[in-house]
Formats: sequence, structure tokens, C-alpha cells
Amino acid sequence: MSTFIECDNLVKIYKIADLEVVALQGLDLVVDPGEMMALIGPSGSGKSTLMNILGGLDIPTAGRVRVGEYNLLEMSRRDQTLYRRREVGFVWQQTARNLLPYLTARENVELPMALNGVSPRERRDRAADLLDRVGLANRMDHRPDRLSGGEQQRVAIAVGMANRPSLLLADEPTGEVDSEAADIIFQVMHELRDEFGVTIIVVTHDMFVANRVDRVVGMRDGRTSTEILRRRDGDMLVSDEEYAILDRAGRLQLPEAYIDALEMEDRVRLRLKQDRVEVFPQHDLANEKEPEVEEV
Repeated sequence: MSTFIECDNLVKIYKIADLEVVALQGLDLVVDPGEMMALIGPSGSGKSTLMNILGGLDIPTAGRVRVGEYNLLEMSRRDQTLYRRREVGFVWQQTARNLLPYLTARENVELPMALNGVSPRERRDRAADLLDRVGLANRMDHRPDRLSGGEQQRVAIAVGMANRPSLLLADEPTGEVDSEAADIIFQVMHELRDEFGVTIIVVTHDMFVANRVDRVVGMRDGRTSTEILRRRDGDMLVSDEEYAILDRAGRLQLPEAYIDALEMEDRVRLRLKQDRVEVFPQHDLANEKEPEVEEV
């Protein structure tokens, strides 16, 4: 199966006056078509910058990024606009970014289709179908202020899916709703993914999301750092294991908890064994006796 998204040594540098801020520094990422994954990391880790690049809202400074057949580094401004309208759907945390307050739910869903040249009849039919799929067929003539927070987010998902995108980007979609509403939101996204084959990337800092997606990629300091892979048998979770990510340059980031526990600084010592690589703190360099390593 060919990959849908490929990021290779992606770099993004923002210039603020005389200051340069490196938001992404050599990031590698591969996403399969139809995958539902989460990017998780603290503020400043680079996850929102990556989402903006994948969504055609920003251009990387260096590296390579491809989404489907689109090379995002070589697109003109016009091509970027067409890419955003036709290939990408967005769901933001704040209702004000998702929905116009003076339009009904149906009108909000129809709006991106109107901008994309869809006929009035098809707009009405598609909006009604999407609102039915997100469980809001009886609320389609309500404005946002008549809807709960969870209902607003489900309308936002319908808006994001209006032009039948191949990629749906959701930035903290459950950040302002309770756990019950969050469960419904993720159930809706799973059903839409299964029905339309859309690839979904959820950007969040909340590990709550980890149990609701196929794969979790952790970000730190502008790079991918960890990855949680899941294997399911039907609805049953069979395995759930976290890995450190080794990028194409041979770099990896050790978990901060490991670094703190072993008081690692600046340098570490590596030892190659037949079936593994061992890592020792710098202060062990002075030890004449080799440190004892617990076999796993």
C-alpha cells in the first residue's frame, strides 16, 4: 500500500525581526491512506506548525512534503487555495473558527460547497446527508447558539467533510467538551473515516485521545519522538506498545522520564550488542567496572 503523506527532513523557521525560531527541525513522518492518527505533544513541540503545512496554510523552509499527488513545496498560491478547498477539511477547537453564528447548521455545511462551485441542489442534499451522519438531522435548522458544544463540533466535522476531502485535520476537537461528548465526536469521525476513506489527523496535547485513534505520534522540539502502535482484532485491543522513533539521519529522542531517572546530560555511551544497542549515562564513563544492565 502506497503512503498518503510523506514528510522528509521537514524544516520550518519563523523569522521575527532579527530572531529566528525553529519550529520544525528535520521532521520525518509517514501516514497511510485512510489512517486515523493523533499528533500529541506539549505547546511549542511543532504539532500545530506541521498541521498548518499539511493543510496548505503554511510553507516549509526546507525538506520535502507530499500529500497524495500534491507536492506542497512546489504549489503556487492559487494551487494552495484549490488544494485547501478540494482536498483538506479543517476542524478547530473554537466554534468561532468553525461556524458562522448567523447561519444555521445546514447553511454552514453548504457554505464551503458554494465556494467550491457545487450546485444548490447537491449542496442541500449533501448537507442533509452529512448532518444525518453526525446525528444532527433534527438540528440542521438551528444556529450555533442553539446547539451544545458537542453538537457544534459535530456540525464542524460535517463542514470539514462538505467537499469530500481526502484529508481531515482536527485541532483539539474535544478540548472544550466533556468526556461523553468527546466519545461521540470520535465515534462520528471513525464512522466517516470508514464510510469515505478519509485520512484523519488529530492534533492535541491530551493523552485521552490516544485510546481513540489507530496510531499516536509524539512530538518534541520540532521532531517526532515516540510512536504508539496498536493492533486490534475487531473491536478488541490486542497490543499497545510505545516506541522511540529513529529518523532517517539515525537520530532518536529518549523519553524525558528516562533522561531524568538516569541523570543523563550532554553525552551518553553506546554499546552494540548482538540484538540491541545499550545506552549509558555520561557519568558511567569514569567507572572501571561495566555497569550492570538488567536483561529484558
